[in-house]
Amino acid sequence: MGDPTFKSAVRQQESVLTPLEKRTLAWLAHRMPVWVHSDHLTLLGFAGMMMGGLCYYLSRFNPLFLFGVIFGLAVNWFGDSLDGTLARVRQRQRPRYGFYVDHVVDAFGMIFLVGGLGLSNYMSGGIAMAFLIVYFLMSIEIYLATYTIGVFRLSFGIWGPTELRIVVALGSLALLVKPNVTIAGRSYRLCDVAGVVATIIIASIAIVSSVRNTVRLYNEEKL
Repeated sequence: MGDPTFKSAVRQQESVLTPLEKRTLAWLAHRMPVWVHSDHLTLLGFAGMMMGGLCYYLSRFNPLFLFGVIFGLAVNWFGDSLDGTLARVRQRQRPRYGFYVDHVVDAFGMIFLVGGLGLSNYMSGGIAMAFLIVYFLMSIEIYLATYTIGVFRLSFGIWGPTELRIVVALGSLALLVKPNVTIAGRSYRLCDVAGVVATIIIASIAIVSSVRNTVRLYNEEKL
């Protein structure tokens, strides 16, 4: 039995592809076979991330495995994005279970994906670790805000999970052509440069969001 006192947070998703994505997911959910459940899709999404990480690692031996990364990201989008939509369409929602399992699986999936990239020849292990640290810092901030403010942010500006998957897929394709870039006369790994930029951006968003939410909560609960 669900907890009657539990109140689901408001989902805030305003990324550029959100309108099209919602229509696509609803269309897919209405056409899913009856034997397919949300848990199946969650596991499928996790399998996609594991496949992406494994293919990143294997790309150190053969760059063609980067196409496997792209396929894994597509599988992850299908499973991870559709599981909640399917539950809502069928009126089979489990708010606490769904929220918890979905995001625990996402966390482990990100470890596989970025870990595989860090073990490839395309990104330094230290930069991969730094990215994972700020990613989890951002995740903690989002989940704390969801609990204390009641708003679950799925996007920041025009960027959401789907847009980021597309950027990672395009970046993986770029590695086939140009794995290194030249900046100020020095050669760097493309993924190292992208990883540093992404780490700085995510850390900045986490800091700004933390300060903003702290001020809001302070004003709402003044002594």
